[in-house]
Amino acid sequence: MTATENALEIARIAARAAVDKKALDPVAFDVSERLAITDIFLIVAATNERQVGAVVDGIEEALLKTGVKPTRREGDREKRWVLLDYLDVVVHVQHTEERALYALERLWKDCPRLDLGNLDAAPEPTKE
Repeated sequence: MTATENALEIARIAARAAVDKKALDPVAFDVSERLAITDIFLIVAATNERQVGAVVDGIEEALLKTGVKPTRREGDREKRWVLLDYLDVVVHVQHTEERALYALERLWKDCPRLDLGNLDAAPEPTKE
């Protein structure tokens, strides 16, 4: 079994929103073969607690616009590692220190890495 197209679209929207808030190194893994509870793990990093919060808010806002709400949110108080559970997609927003320490990429390296598409920052609007 592989991740659904719906799950991949949610992950791409979340990754794009995270990058728009200056998140670092987004990576997504198809964990559907290994876990029954979700299809995709999306992992992003932020350099400080305030940025972790901004990234989380940006992801929630972007997905809410498409009608998708998280079923659970954990780690919000400390803002070192916030987990957003969208059932088919679990988003991990980690402080860069937590990301290095817990190395989720190494843990899930046997799972297929997913193409998130073009995540370059959106172009600035031109002034006329």
